[in-house]
Amino acid sequence: MLKEKARQAAEAGYGAVDRRAPLSEAAQGLMRKAFPDHWSFFLGELALYSLIVLVVTGTFLTLFFDPSMKPGPYLGSYSPLHGLTVSQAYATTLHISFDVRGGLLIRQMHHWAALIFVAALGLHMLRVFFTGAFRRPREGNWMVGVTLFLLALLEGFCGYSLPDDLLSGTGMRTANTIVNSLPVVGTYLSQFLWGGEFPGHSILPRLYIVHVLFVPGLLIALVVVHLAMVVYLKHTQWSAPGRTNRNAVGHPMFPHFTAKSAGLSLMVAGVTAWLGATAQINPVWSYGPYRADQVSTDSQPDWYVGFLEGALRLMPPWENDVGGHTLMWNVLVPAVLLPGLLFMVLYLYPFFERWITGDDSEHHLCDRPRDRPTRTGLGVAAVVFYAVLLIAGGNDVTAFLFHVSLETLTWILRIAVFLGPVIAFLVTKRVCLALQAHERQVVAKGEETGQVEQNVYGAISGGHRPLDSTRRYKALVRDVPRPLAVPGGKVPLRARVRSRLSTWYYRDRVEMPVTEEQRAQITERLRDPVGELEDR
Repeated sequence: MLKEKARQAAEAGYGAVDRRAPLSEAAQGLMRKAFPDHWSFFLGELALYSLIVLVVTGTFLTLFFDPSMKPGPYLGSYSPLHGLTVSQAYATTLHISFDVRGGLLIRQMHHWAALIFVAALGLHMLRVFFTGAFRRPREGNWMVGVTLFLLALLEGFCGYSLPDDLLSGTGMRTANTIVNSLPVVGTYLSQFLWGGEFPGHSILPRLYIVHVLFVPGLLIALVVVHLAMVVYLKHTQWSAPGRTNRNAVGHPMFPHFTAKSAGLSLMVAGVTAWLGATAQINPVWSYGPYRADQVSTDSQPDWYVGFLEGALRLMPPWENDVGGHTLMWNVLVPAVLLPGLLFMVLYLYPFFERWITGDDSEHHLCDRPRDRPTRTGLGVAAVVFYAVLLIAGGNDVTAFLFHVSLETLTWILRIAVFLGPVIAFLVTKRVCLALQAHERQVVAKGEETGQVEQNVYGAISGGHRPLDSTRRYKALVRDVPRPLAVPGGKVPLRARVRSRLSTWYYRDRVEMPVTEEQRAQITERLRDPVGELEDR
């Protein structure tokens, strides 16, 4: 009887909602949505589920944490710090770690989930970039993703600073220096944010509000927008037989994708819990409370902002006075101008690539990185640039461990930060073109069987078998733009620059051996779906 009553109540409730909102139509369309089954598409879901772990664990921590900077003697259960003057923020962090049941586990889960979240976001953005999934009609979603990544960095910094230990306080000192480096307004902005001279008395309560209210709200809102746009625009997909630029092939949301996604969410929660229980992270009791006259050794921030630390360490100590104002180029350039330039490039890159290709059509098939060697080379160069800066963020530790001169290592990294990306770009582009050339040979002759054949005249040749249909389809059905025509006569500088950039991007290519009939079929599979609708 209880089961029957529950069923009737559920049907009545569903019917009441369905009569007032298009619930059935929306559910039917969503359940039939096709999801690709390639592993790389789960990177975004990995970020989503780590964000859920962050929200759940963060909600628990807010029940016990006090962001006040009011000093007082520590009287908690961690005896080595008994009687030491600490802030309420630091004291409640220790209280969560040692006195709240499960507090240390939740706190460490929260920190590990933050690292996983930013890492998954970064890998997801790299996947989108290298496969060209940012092209029309997904430029807006790419910009939403870049904004999510930027907010994740801000959220991580705020959470990293809240415990008010010696390590996070050192990072706060760096942040104060960065704010002060802003010309004209830096000093006033620092006084406002910190509530006076550093270390101030207002920064932690303000960061706490930003950390638990403003940024999470924006993150959740943008995630909803991002997912809604994915559902509306459909996923991109890898080229394969039956997949074209005008369809979406994959498993339905229910039951296939739902089962996989639910399994992934449980794995993320389980791995995060395992890391929180077995891998110590951010032991604030070992660092001690923050004091403005002390700096701990081996101080490095979390990896996702380590590139800023490295840029600060590599920048020469350049300063000069202009109109009575000191311009701190050694801080302003690496910590303000450099990240601003990097994120501006990320926001504008889809429009830049569309401009140099002159391509306004929609793209729903993923590019293979080898088919876009210049774009792939630029992406790898950016990764190498970031990696060199990240290594530079720990140059003191590296010099100590390997017994090398810190000054020598710094100069090596200063050279590598400029030379490394150039070498990475050239090598990556050559590798992509070599892969294309090898693929052309395989398409023309087939795969090697490993057997050696000898004809009646004594000539020896390797045995080959025809390439399977899936690999042949991937090799032939590819969307590689042609360089724009070089304008003749007197043309505006903008047109000449556009033509030269287009030539530099797309002149190096390896043509596949296709017949005219195959070329027509490839063109048909890559046809713009919007153009097809307009033709109708």
